[in-house]
Amino acid sequence: MTIAEERTRIADGPKHGLTADAYRSEEFWQKECRTVLSRNWVFIGFAHQIANPGDANPVSCAGLPLLTVRGQDGGIQVFHNVCLHRCMTLVDKPKNVGKLIRCPYHAWAYDLEGQLRAAPHFAGTGKQEFDGFDLKEHRLKPVRTHVWHDWIFVNLDGTAPAFEDYAAPLINRLEGIDYEKLEPVGLLDFGEIDTNWKLIMENFIEPYHVQFVHSSTTDQPLEDHYTIIDGNCIGSAVDLKEEIGTAGSLGVSSRYLTLYPNFILGRYFPDQLGVYLNVPIGPGKMRQYRALYTTEGQQLSPEEVDGLKELWWDVHKEDHEMVERMYEGRKSPVAAAGGLLSPAWEDSVRAFQDLIECDIANDGAAAPANA
Repeated sequence: MTIAEERTRIADGPKHGLTADAYRSEEFWQKECRTVLSRNWVFIGFAHQIANPGDANPVSCAGLPLLTVRGQDGGIQVFHNVCLHRCMTLVDKPKNVGKLIRCPYHAWAYDLEGQLRAAPHFAGTGKQEFDGFDLKEHRLKPVRTHVWHDWIFVNLDGTAPAFEDYAAPLINRLEGIDYEKLEPVGLLDFGEIDTNWKLIMENFIEPYHVQFVHSSTTDQPLEDHYTIIDGNCIGSAVDLKEEIGTAGSLGVSSRYLTLYPNFILGRYFPDQLGVYLNVPIGPGKMRQYRALYTTEGQQLSPEEVDGLKELWWDVHKEDHEMVERMYEGRKSPVAAAGGLLSPAWEDSVRAFQDLIECDIANDGAAAPANA
């Protein structure tokens, strides 16, 4: 009896998924901003995109404007992307700011560590400090930040466990990767997708759809898959007896792993990774990016990189159609009860949903996302 068959045997019927309101309701989205996206470690960006001192990239988390900055010492810090003067967003597109982050409204300027360095004419022409206002006492508000290899995470309310403890189940399942050889080789920008961000996560977590949705882009029989539920790390895996390769069709042993709530990592043996950046924007809109990596010093030609980009673009677009239609389907009263989940292949989806429901249930205990 396979693992999937055993799970079905012991299940007391199929479980229900989250209700439709969990995907379409503005009220539920606001609760997620206060809880799921504030009290956990949320993935917000790629370190290689801000490679040089002064590089700054505006991002969003829980609906809040944030700014990732590479400092003079090479470290990365995330700040609330808001000037202390009139609360204008400081940076509106990725760029190198030099040594100072300048507000375009009244030229207030902050160094790369967030310290206020100039408030021109604030106290009158040619004057900026006065009794009760000292530049040294003001700085951009930092956000708790952790950079794990190429991936930038934030914890908005500051209450999450240390990242190494929080992410331990995922880290332990990536044993054997030489991160010193981790090399980004491409980035796909899918722009905005008309769906709820949780549907993207759930789609990645379960292997049930693969043979139906990806029949032309992958070669991974359903019977070779199994689901993974390990604390904050949820996903699936496939072990193939015969490896075909990643060129043209994805036919290799793989691990499809997530770190709750929004980090997705695909490991493709022996030497490739893919990491998805999923940015929730609202109940029915999100952005998605995918970074492609080699992990064993593998050298790919431009043609091989283009082939990988084309493969993954096609795979994602197949998924996007599904998740947009699932979001649309949740307008129907048929979706009110949440649909049915396979005990063989979607117990992992239910585990993800359990984490969501647990966070939402503790909404009253959460600090405001903009505290």
